[in-house]
Amino acid sequence: MLFQRTFLLTALLSLVALTASKPTKGRKHCHNPLIRQEWRTLSRKAQKEYLSAVQCILTKPAITPPSIAPGAVSRYDDLVVTHNIQAGNIHFVGHFLPWHRWYTAIYEKALREECGYKGAQPYWDWNLDAPPLGSLTTSPLWDSEYGFGGNGPYEAIPPGSPLERFAVPGRTGGGCVTDGPFVNMTVRIGPGADLSGSQARCLTRDFSPSFASRYLGKNMTDITMAPATFGEFIRVVEGGPSFDDSSLHGGGHFGVGGTLGVMGDNANSPGDPVFYLHHANLDRLWWSWQMKNLTQRLVDISGPINIMDYNNVVGGNVTLTFPLSVGVNADDITINDVMHIQRGELCYDYDTLYT
Repeated sequence: MLFQRTFLLTALLSLVALTASKPTKGRKHCHNPLIRQEWRTLSRKAQKEYLSAVQCILTKPAITPPSIAPGAVSRYDDLVVTHNIQAGNIHFVGHFLPWHRWYTAIYEKALREECGYKGAQPYWDWNLDAPPLGSLTTSPLWDSEYGFGGNGPYEAIPPGSPLERFAVPGRTGGGCVTDGPFVNMTVRIGPGADLSGSQARCLTRDFSPSFASRYLGKNMTDITMAPATFGEFIRVVEGGPSFDDSSLHGGGHFGVGGTLGVMGDNANSPGDPVFYLHHANLDRLWWSWQMKNLTQRLVDISGPINIMDYNNVVGGNVTLTFPLSVGVNADDITINDVMHIQRGELCYDYDTLYT
């Protein structure tokens, strides 16, 4: 299966032992929530400030011990390592959205507290870059000065490579990005489960405009917003493991990352800074869905504990007390702590919501 991988048990055990060294959390009242905005609505100054903060976190020293991930050099790598280690347990499960809500908030917190960023985590509204409103390739997101740089040049999938089985329809790139602020970025974690850093490489993108057009438009958003229960909602958000039954989640990853791009690597997709804008918008989608019936949906959580175990053959469903961990980057919490974006550990809002 495309998304399944071996879970690194020994690494997780080591992470548990490091709890005392994690940045601490502190419960607070949310008086002045950060307001997350769509990338293209930010001022040029705000865009530059965000990009500078990402450049900063790429240079801050890692806190992940070499015994866990020898390849982790920067604080940015710390977050990629966490996603890598847990990749087999945070996709196609009930806690997919809660875990990524917490993970994105911790990245936002690191940019602000460790790199002096004053703003909120921006999001990427893919509806604006899919027909009939726009197209992936012309999105301001890829601007070389006020965005994240664009696609990589086309590269064929090496003959005989296992990746031939996972060729994203319509892929157009695969090489190193050639412009923008991350043209010289080094991706150290991965590919796959490799935490050694021995396969350090450039940031690659492999745009598939046709895939993005199919899965990132308003029609797919409307379908995703329709379910009445979280259990139904989460299954539509993630879709299936094949390209024929993908989703908004897969549309963003494979529309940008294709087969050879970093965003298409399930374990290491946070290696592309665009990851956080994509997941901020998925979080915005969930919050929009919650806000349609907030009282009921603040306690509506379900879905399997184990990957793709929708019939609960291996285990049961997640509950509000299910634990969430982002490794060395913050203390462990529970799903209940992130059900509301202005309570508990969170304090932000969105400028607009899906209706």
